[in-house]
Amino acid sequence: MRDGNSETETELQAAERRISKIQRCGAARVASMEQSFLGLLEAIGEDPQREGLVRTPGRAARAFEFLTAGYRQSLDGIINHALFESEASEIILVKDIELYSLCEHHLIPFIGKAHVAYIPNGKVVGLSKTARIVDMFARRLQIQETLTMQIADALMKALHPEASGWSLRLNISA
Repeated sequence: MRDGNSETETELQAAERRISKIQRCGAARVASMEQSFLGLLEAIGEDPQREGLVRTPGRAARAFEFLTAGYRQSLDGIINHALFESEASEIILVKDIELYSLCEHHLIPFIGKAHVAYIPNGKVVGLSKTARIVDMFARRLQIQETLTMQIADALMKALHPEASGWSLRLNISA
């Protein structure tokens, strides 16, 4: 149920709703990426006017816009004042957060799972916000060492926990 509505939102509908809220690059940047992908096709010797490739530069530009959406998000925007006072003193663990990123050295995708834990110091954040923080940093060009530090720094900045921990399990094809 969402917003008091009796209809149940499917996972697909929820994903589409979240994707529709991601800030866009802007038409000029998407057009520039489209030209870059067109040039890439030409550089590898493909005919960009071939039936299967005519719309590829535009599709690739929009895909790249989505894959790098983290550059257009901020920690404050993700948390959106959803920090709550809490007397909880036990470890809070969010496991198996799926992440998708691009290797900054090769622009090849890598996928994995993040596990994020912290011991609260008077404040907690919603579990879904933790996953969105991971996604925000993953949707940037990355190396895993930087990704882990960005996630940890964001949690420390937002929550000032007693302690925090994290791990990433990645499948890297680069």
